[in-house]
Amino acid sequence: MNYIEEYENWLVKTKENEYLNSELLEMKNNDDKIKECFYKELEFGTAGLRGVIGAGTNRMNIYTVRKATQGFANYLNNNFTNPSISISYDSRTFSIEFANEVASVMAGNNIKVYVTDKLMPTPFLSYMVRELGCQGGVMITASHNPYIYNGYKAYDENGCQLTDIPAQKVTEYVKNIEMFGDIKVDANSKLINVIGQDLMDQYIQDVLSKKVIEIQNSDLKVVFTPLNGAGNLSVRAMLSEINCTNVLVVKEQELPDGLFPTCQYPNPEMKEALKLGIDLMKKENADILLATDPDSDRVGVVVNEEESFSILTGNEIGLLLLDFIVNSRLKNNSMPKSPTVVKTIVSSKLVDKMCSKNNIKCIDVLTGFKYIGEQVEILKQENREEDFIFGYEESFGYLTDGFVRDKDAVLAAMHLTQMSQCYKNKGITLLDRLEEIYKEFGYILNHQESYEFSGIQGMQDMANIMSGLRENLPSVFGEYKINTIKDYENSVEIDVDSSKEEKINLPKSNIMEYIFENGSSLIIRPSGTEPKIKAYITACGKSRAENNMILGKILAISNKIMNI
Repeated sequence: MNYIEEYENWLVKTKENEYLNSELLEMKNNDDKIKECFYKELEFGTAGLRGVIGAGTNRMNIYTVRKATQGFANYLNNNFTNPSISISYDSRTFSIEFANEVASVMAGNNIKVYVTDKLMPTPFLSYMVRELGCQGGVMITASHNPYIYNGYKAYDENGCQLTDIPAQKVTEYVKNIEMFGDIKVDANSKLINVIGQDLMDQYIQDVLSKKVIEIQNSDLKVVFTPLNGAGNLSVRAMLSEINCTNVLVVKEQELPDGLFPTCQYPNPEMKEALKLGIDLMKKENADILLATDPDSDRVGVVVNEEESFSILTGNEIGLLLLDFIVNSRLKNNSMPKSPTVVKTIVSSKLVDKMCSKNNIKCIDVLTGFKYIGEQVEILKQENREEDFIFGYEESFGYLTDGFVRDKDAVLAAMHLTQMSQCYKNKGITLLDRLEEIYKEFGYILNHQESYEFSGIQGMQDMANIMSGLRENLPSVFGEYKINTIKDYENSVEIDVDSSKEEKINLPKSNIMEYIFENGSSLIIRPSGTEPKIKAYITACGKSRAENNMILGKILAISNKIMNI
């Protein structure tokens, strides 16, 4: 069917759904709107589903959720005997409704269901899968996207987001499901079990067991914001358990609210989302601000240094956490014999230097925390799970233990709080320690820039930019000579001078990387969850001032590539 025929089909098939049917009627004479909502189906990709909430095949609604779930159910039933599944959700609009739809379809397919009785952080969903011995999991969330979005993260039996091969298999099952066809639904099934607070309390205790230091008394003053999401109860419970009692919560962002009224992007990377927290920091002269995103798998930090309030980047937080964990483990003799760190290819190259100094193996993986979780599982299969000491991606995602297999803001917030108290006891701040790290390992600085491409034309523009980069391989960008080009989609690394090619031993991914003669680099990557292209800039100069200059020049190159 073309998009008009699909639209007319939905008008008939959704009559019992007053909310969606009224939206369809409103767009009746708006061809552009109809096309946007129906020109394609919302794709079940490697991150599950994510899209704008609304009516249509290209939107998040109960029908697209049911179709995806029927496909996932078919995969589970065809690959496991008597499978079970864990389900949870965050504070977004329709998150509870979508979670109930997932539960009903899974139960209708004779799959035992465990669903939480309230919104929970994403890492808790990973924990549920593992603790309850499930063969899959679903978290209803759109992470840090604007309020108009919702999504559906699918997990495997290890509590890790579906990696490439199982995700491809589930995608094929989903493609074979008719939207209004034979989807089995049983909302009243006895197979649906509700999970309450007891398991969350157990999760918090397991988080606390991952401490690398013990601090008896805390005088740290902390401002915390869950950004109207799922981190409120869990993070505050953790802070209380580590005796961090001087905690001030940003009231406007405390309670769950899927409209996220205080900021367009409920993202701890964004200054706008942190404004109210910083205002409260200034008023109360707090030491740090902790901010978790709506599903509480990412955490941001603001540091008060002599009433100058500095927002740390994801890479800076990662460097500080790695440094703290390594030094603490060495001090308390808890470092494993073959310690391993896992980071994404777009994260700071300083990690390699820090690991090299301490005889730690550093593994680079593609962007996406599922690849970090996958490496933890590989270590487990080799009976070396305890060797994993840290994993991170520059987009504010961190993990310090394999008891969950996704980034965990509750766990990271605990380490950040204890680290801040530890340094406060020494009379320094996180910024002071960060400067010491730079002085020891070099002033490598990082910057990420996002470029939005909305609508049908935006998707085509993104595709044209990436294909153009592959068709035209330059030897220079601006004033910077290019030594190496890495094309991750074609799995090839090219030496520009000799044209010699080597294979990249990573899964194929739509990423281009340019490494310049001075060691700096530019990575171009379309987002897998948003209509954006992201540019990751690494500056390798001899000083902070020189790096800021390099960042500016490479950013100008990136802007030119995006036709800005």
